[in-house]
Amino acid sequence: MTCADGRTVPIYKEEKPVNIALIAHDNKRELMVQFCIAYCGIFASHTLCSTNDTGRLVTEATGLKVTAYMSRRQGGIEQIGARIAYNEIDLVLFFADPQSPEYMEDMGLIARLCDQYSIPFASNVATAEVLILGLQRGDLDWRDVVNPKKK
Repeated sequence: MTCADGRTVPIYKEEKPVNIALIAHDNKRELMVQFCIAYCGIFASHTLCSTNDTGRLVTEATGLKVTAYMSRRQGGIEQIGARIAYNEIDLVLFFADPQSPEYMEDMGLIARLCDQYSIPFASNVATAEVLILGLQRGDLDWRDVVNPKKK
């Protein structure tokens, strides 16, 4: 795949693509964009969704297709939360700003749902990198056993 910045990166083929939710508070959006640029070869073989502004920025920077829900302020976090509850999300990357007044409310909702439904969850770039590299290796295949998709 050729990323928006012109780099050619290998696409890592998974037998089953996973659904990845990308969420970032205002002060962490650039970090999310940079993370997606760095790992666009891995992301390219999966299905991505996000809140509106984050999705738009990631798509513009990487060329990746991202399904964008409403902005966080209009209920985008709740929309992604509903997809988690319906077992439609396999991995959540939420780069939250601990200084944000909405931090505990947003983070609490998503973290609680991820814990309840056994969804791998990263709240910072270090954990996100571990999860994405694990996804590339196939370390998240256990999700099909623990929480199989309904057909």
